[in-house]
Amino acid sequence: MTSSRVASSLLLRTAAVFTGAALLTGCAAGGPAAAAGTPHVGPSAQAASATAGGARADRDDPATEGTNLAAVTRLFSAAFADPDSAEAQAAAAVSIAKDAVTHGGNAETGPVGLLAQFAAAHKSVPGAQVVITHTAADGDLVAVHYQITADPDDERTGLAAADVFRLAGGKIVERWAFEQPVAQGKAASGNTNSMFSDLYKPATPSPAPTETQEEKNRVFAVDAYDTLFKDRDVSILDRAFDPNYLQHNPVAPNGTAALKQFFGGGASFPPTASTVSLADGDLVWTLSQAVGATSDDPYTALDIFRVDGGLIREHWDVVPAATAG
Repeated sequence: MTSSRVASSLLLRTAAVFTGAALLTGCAAGGPAAAAGTPHVGPSAQAASATAGGARADRDDPATEGTNLAAVTRLFSAAFADPDSAEAQAAAAVSIAKDAVTHGGNAETGPVGLLAQFAAAHKSVPGAQVVITHTAADGDLVAVHYQITADPDDERTGLAAADVFRLAGGKIVERWAFEQPVAQGKAASGNTNSMFSDLYKPATPSPAPTETQEEKNRVFAVDAYDTLFKDRDVSILDRAFDPNYLQHNPVAPNGTAALKQFFGGGASFPPTASTVSLADGDLVWTLSQAVGATSDDPYTALDIFRVDGGLIREHWDVVPAATAG
């Protein structure tokens, strides 16, 4: 399904992502194992999905993908502003299975888990509003990248967050939650890009990717991620990345030179790999864990890559504080 921007009662702003975050802020994080494939869901994620009653879905079913995305965005609209309200409770009960599995966040199962996550966000950011910057729907997965802030006009406030949901029969049966504070001030790297805005502008605009191209992009980006972070093969930077790719990780500058320097400097951190991934439009989303992780182990980061013309052009990520060493 082609990437959508949420424009209902939720605030909207454009934005995008790559995994240099796990690289430069999550170096000490531990995570899972997996290789690029179709569909790309690692063993731990498959086990968790089975526990939640989830089932793999056709990645070439835009009607169901659209329905799933609408269900998730309606839930945000109904539940985020006041998680304790009757409206929020009813929306969560309708949208989330009672035994829905949660990875990350507060780790509570079922409808109460998401409501507790939203309530915690309000405690962290008084007067919080949610600004959805990117969404995706692919197969039975829906992803939402958003800012939690009291000032929707300021991208450098509040929290950066991303949730990925697996749906079955119209209900959420599994959820992955990622959250980190928005970086304040000027980054030491000199990168002044926000964690949210879309910056890439192709020299020649092209039509929206077909479902077939989206899948090719997904496999391409996941393979690039695993080659770099699991296999530690830095040559992938010359083959799969735009040398001037745009970086939204607050501690990493634009371009591939910083990544080459990082890996070439003998940095030591556990190898990670993508275990869950989806693609929509020109964006590929990947959730990573340390190689060998189980379904109970933490996820190290959520990364978003913009793929255009056979290269990764832009990157955003959300790295939970617990895994950012």
